[in-house]
Parts: sequence; structure tokens; C-alpha cells
Amino acid sequence: MTRFTHIIFDLDGTLTDNTSGISNAVRYALRKMNVPECTDETVRQFIGPPIQWSFKNHFGMNEREVALAVDLFREYFNEKGWRENEPYAGVNEMLAALHASGKKLYLATAKLEKFAERILRHFGFDKYIIGFVGADYNGHKAEKDALIASLLEKEQITPSEKVVMVGDTIFDIEGGKANGLSTVAVFYGFGEPQALQATNPDFQADSVEELFEVLST
Repeated sequence: MTRFTHIIFDLDGTLTDNTSGISNAVRYALRKMNVPECTDETVRQFIGPPIQWSFKNHFGMNEREVALAVDLFREYFNEKGWRENEPYAGVNEMLAALHASGKKLYLATAKLEKFAERILRHFGFDKYIIGFVGADYNGHKAEKDALIASLLEKEQITPSEKVVMVGDTIFDIEGGKANGLSTVAVFYGFGEPQALQATNPDFQADSVEELFEVLST
């Protein structure tokens, strides 16, 4: 098995469970826009993809409506939603051990970059993660392949099989492959298992413990 030197993590559904924060922010935005209540499954699908994409594709919003929905989502998330979040059991210990072993740890998330930075500090992940990128305010840098490419350029990382993207959605795996990286799909997050499996990740993990085994080898 490849010995990974650089590990890029997704955030929501990979390191933390932000179900409540994202769900509440989506529902807040929809209520403010007088959009009829949607199913829990639809709201759940907002976790992972860029929120601009989700509002457009799940509710058929036009550009102006998407912009308003995103602003309302961020209004709630900035005040409350980012705190409605918990690391998965064992994540802090995994990051500490990987960092101590000399591996370089990074983050690439479709979450707004200022929220990602706040969450990294809040949970102490910034002690281990040495570089990160998140979406910009206008959503011009929100697709996962573009985020990963931006991180590689920013941190001057040369793509190889020793650099790995870890995430719970097809966007993470496809983004890693598009940038010439190894990939690990985690199945304890929010991705649809069958679709995630269909991306043919190089490795997979059903728990944080299994993920640590894959990454620490």
C-alpha cells in the first residue's frame, strides 16, 4: 500500500458532523424566501456540494434567487450554524497521530473559507492541519476539483499517488482523481453509498478507525 505523505481532508461528513447547522441554515433561508417546506432527505443533500449548486438544482432557483438564498443561509450559519457541529469520534486522535508521524495534513472544503477557518480553530484542528482552502464569497471557487487544484498550487504540492484526497461524496473523489491524486472514500458521512462506490475510489473506510488504518500505513 502507498505510504501517503500529504493528506487532504474534506470537512463536513469527513471530519465533522454538521448536519444540524447546515440543515437549520437551509430551512432558515427557505422560510425567509417563502419556499414550501422540503423533505429531510433534500436538506441532507446540501451537505457536501457547493450551496449555490444545491439551491439551484434542488429548488430550480434563478441566479438572483440563489444569491439571496446563499446570503440568508450564511446569515444563520454565521450566527449559529457553525457551532451546531461535532467532530466524529476519534477524529482529533487520528489527526494528532497522523501529524505526529510526519504526514502533512490539509483541508479542502466547499464551505465558505472564513467558516472553515473558524471551525478549524474551534475544534483545535489547526494544531495539525497546516494549510486549507474553502469557497470564496461569490461561489467562483466552490467546485471541489478547483478547490483541490487551488490548494495544491498554494502549498506547492506536486500531485502523485502519495498525495491523497479523503472525503465522503462523489465530489471529493472525482475532484481528487481530476487532480491526479489517490483517493479515499469514507462511508460514514453523507454521501450516497452506491454513487460513492461507483466513483471507484482507491481506498475506502467505513469508520474513523478504518480511515486511520488506511492513512497511517
